[in-house]
Amino acid sequence: MAVNIKGRSFLTLKDFSSDEINYMLDLSIDLKRKKRAGIRGDLLERKNICLIFEKASTRTRCAFETAAFDEGGNVTFLTNSQMGKKESIEDTAKVLGRFYDGIEFRGFKQATVDALAEYSGVPVWNGLTDLYHPTQVLADFLTIKENTSKPLSQCKLVYAGDARNNVANSLMIGAAKVGMDFTAVAPQELYPEDSLVAEMREIASESGSVIEITTDIEEGLKGADAVYTDVWVSMGEEDMFEERIKLLEPYRVDMKMMKASGNPEVIFLHCLPSFHDIETEIGRDVKEKYGLDEMEVSDEVFRAPFSKVFDEAENRMHTIKAVMVGTIGNL
Repeated sequence: MAVNIKGRSFLTLKDFSSDEINYMLDLSIDLKRKKRAGIRGDLLERKNICLIFEKASTRTRCAFETAAFDEGGNVTFLTNSQMGKKESIEDTAKVLGRFYDGIEFRGFKQATVDALAEYSGVPVWNGLTDLYHPTQVLADFLTIKENTSKPLSQCKLVYAGDARNNVANSLMIGAAKVGMDFTAVAPQELYPEDSLVAEMREIASESGSVIEITTDIEEGLKGADAVYTDVWVSMGEEDMFEERIKLLEPYRVDMKMMKASGNPEVIFLHCLPSFHDIETEIGRDVKEKYGLDEMEVSDEVFRAPFSKVFDEAENRMHTIKAVMVGTIGNL
């Protein structure tokens, strides 16, 4: 059956089938080849795109902008609007929908991006909220596809660390959808919501995926094709470093953890930015206060040949381009 996502918003991977997710990944591969060949596209020609950012961004903003420009689109980067201040989200959405063909939102509340989609009348794309980060997961899955000889439905992805954050939620959702085994290795205090786990296990029972949540690092890592982690403290939680360090230091991804997979072809993934050294202001501050040279991943693992974090970062652009082309493009 032909897949068509034209006119749809991209708010969470819950809204998409396995076929639709794989369609976006296949489209990403085609668009990546096209860019590598130096072919300038026109699939977003005469399309106007609005990017709304409440949170700081490197990869998400740059990926959306370059992806749009590559295919002939026009972009407005909007950070100083009256949305939520002097104008309601509903009214702002109705205005922007008159101007733009698509809207991206990166911020805090999932309810905000949902409202933009409900009232704008155009496709809206979730660039990150407190609950979900679906564009990140498309890039992650593309990177796994490029670095394993197996289909996604035969792979095992292990996430180590804060398993109730937006990235971990979205990885679990995506894995359940495409039939990939997913294990979260985390302290019980940072397990994902029970309701989300139950919902994903129900989907997994049909897709063939196995969803596991455990504190057992060695057991959880067995058979991993990809090991994934994220920062211990998310944006807006900066006052929680001491608490998270106590909880998560045993879950730092190091060489011992990578070897526990038993897979000589295992890869390491991270959505970035990463505190793998002290070459940042925050890294130096943590070093001064808590004596750590590295946090969620060791510098050795981060720089190892099996670390695919910069391929993964590049793939943000190709997969975001596929989302925009698939939903508003001139296909």
